[in-house]
Amino acid sequence: MPERQVVCEFTSLANPGSQGFTLEHNGGTIEIFVVRRGEAVYAYQNQCPHTGVNLEWLTDQFLDLSNSYIQCATHGALFRLEDGFCLRGPCAGEYLESIEVKLEAGQVVIFLNE
Repeated sequence: MPERQVVCEFTSLANPGSQGFTLEHNGGTIEIFVVRRGEAVYAYQNQCPHTGVNLEWLTDQFLDLSNSYIQCATHGALFRLEDGFCLRGPCAGEYLESIEVKLEAGQVVIFLNE
């Protein structure tokens, strides 16, 4: 059964916007980020599929300047918000690792597999 963790209030996320989190999981930590666009939220592991580095260029800055795509600060790869698919960059055609996320009573809740 996946581990359920509340990460933030939905209203604390800018629209569009993103926020990173370091969570306790399986005796260690995992870095994730949540992206909001309108009433939708998406969550991904904070790791570029190309090099494995964290994606953000500043704290909680996972989006490009237009707030339309997730952008890797290391090499500029662009990923779709809704599914993490890489449209441009050295990892084109690959995906970010998605994390199950739901809105429950105004809270952003993620579910981590064992």
